[in-house]
Amino acid sequence: MRAPRLLRALAAVLFGLVCAAPAPAAAPTSALTEALQRKYASVRDFSASFVHTYRGGVLNKTLREEGRVLIRKPGMMRWEYRAPDTKLFVSDGVSVYAYVPADRQVTVSAVPPTSEASTPALFLAGKGELMKDFVASDAPVPAGSVAGARALKLVPRVPQANYDWLLLVVDGTSLTLRGLVTTDAQGGVSSFTFSDLKENVGLTPGQFTFTVPRGVEVIQDGHAR
Repeated sequence: MRAPRLLRALAAVLFGLVCAAPAPAAAPTSALTEALQRKYASVRDFSASFVHTYRGGVLNKTLREEGRVLIRKPGMMRWEYRAPDTKLFVSDGVSVYAYVPADRQVTVSAVPPTSEASTPALFLAGKGELMKDFVASDAPVPAGSVAGARALKLVPRVPQANYDWLLLVVDGTSLTLRGLVTTDAQGGVSSFTFSDLKENVGLTPGQFTFTVPRGVEVIQDGHAR
């Protein structure tokens, strides 16, 4: 996937959270949704390792990538793809930078206002609300998920250009984020699995700064500069 599309498709990776009281595994969807929202609200920042797979799309291809993610509210993200190729996506809360060293190009776009923050990656970074922005329902847990996991399907109340729905996979007791699945308009499916997730570790704004490397092309708002 191209860098901007990939960034927008980093679906609502929202939780990895640990601070609120856990919901029982048999709780109705509304109770699970409320518990997740409370837990999400209690987390200031988190870090995790991730594996990202992408299947389908126009070219019917399969990709597997891995890396590390840092999130700090409000609106700060740092996605470092480390294998098989190096890619970097950074939001400092004002601008979003997508950098693929092999392309020698940086794409810059503005962080949307909160009213448009149900786009996946920004919801993760503290812009948007589960109960306000999505219609939630229980869903089958994907094959290969950890024992005791629960899945919640989220359909955006306002149609989104970059995805149709999101599927969150969480631990049924602690509500820790285990996985995320999203689809795009081309029929592609992005799946994220998370490990080594740590909450409220004291991430600083300086960890979300981005300096444009020398000699690379900068595309801002669709125009080279």
